[in-house]
Amino acid sequence: MTQDHSLVREPQQNLLEVIRTLRPELRKSDRKVADVVLDDPRLMLNDTVAELAARAEVSQPTVLRFCSAIGCSGYPDFKLRLAQSLALGMPATHSALEISDTPEQIIEKIFDYTLTSLDWARYHLDKTALSQAIDLLTAATRIDFFGFGASGIVARDGQQKFPLFGVPCAVEVDLHQQIMQASMMRQGEVCVIISNTGSTRSLMDVARTAKERGAAVLGLIGAVDAPLKGYCDVVLVVETLENTSIYTPMTSRIAALVVIDILSTAVALRRDSNEEHQKAFIAMKQRLNEARFG
Repeated sequence: MTQDHSLVREPQQNLLEVIRTLRPELRKSDRKVADVVLDDPRLMLNDTVAELAARAEVSQPTVLRFCSAIGCSGYPDFKLRLAQSLALGMPATHSALEISDTPEQIIEKIFDYTLTSLDWARYHLDKTALSQAIDLLTAATRIDFFGFGASGIVARDGQQKFPLFGVPCAVEVDLHQQIMQASMMRQGEVCVIISNTGSTRSLMDVARTAKERGAAVLGLIGAVDAPLKGYCDVVLVVETLENTSIYTPMTSRIAALVVIDILSTAVALRRDSNEEHQKAFIAMKQRLNEARFG
């Protein structure tokens, strides 16, 4: 059986998500171990090899083979990475919300799902593309943010960070206004398109219009194979864990907000090498504190 081990070469990834993803490719006996682990992973923290083998009704060599198949160097490494994964929260497969859930269960599930999904997004973020995005925004003379729905909220947050970006920033969440704004963009400006699906036709029109006007296009997209990528100069794929529950919290929005924070902070740090910008930013913070506290 041929297995794709691209997921298991990164030890920082959440082990429970690695097991969930690789499970269909495992041998039948290894899948029995995977099912026991995923069913109640906290029980595994104190289990010996023999105890886990008994729970899964397999041999001890099968448990060791399972550890190797999911990218662990042995059983101790498996338990260590399992403990680290549990510290980050239970995976999405354990976080589906149900009508019968108590407030305590809702708290645990939403926090677990959000923490795990953010961790997943963190280690799947392309660092090279991130550096390119920072370069693009640092050189921008103006930045315009575009998005709909939850992505529109992220776009508004991006515009709120304009003191960090150090240049005029605007946000448009209305379709007609978006087309108008994109049509007025020019060379040296950056159009930031935020879309979790990356398939909204009108946002592709906005991106194409901005490019025709000479602006650079940065895409914050949640889907790896999104058609919107073809309209962007730089793409940041902000990938979160898929959860089909109808009550799923908007972790895609939270992950995108974190990326906006990363971008704005990184740009501010670069601009702070300019003494004039640094003085202006400090003065702005002082005035803001005076307005808040008198």
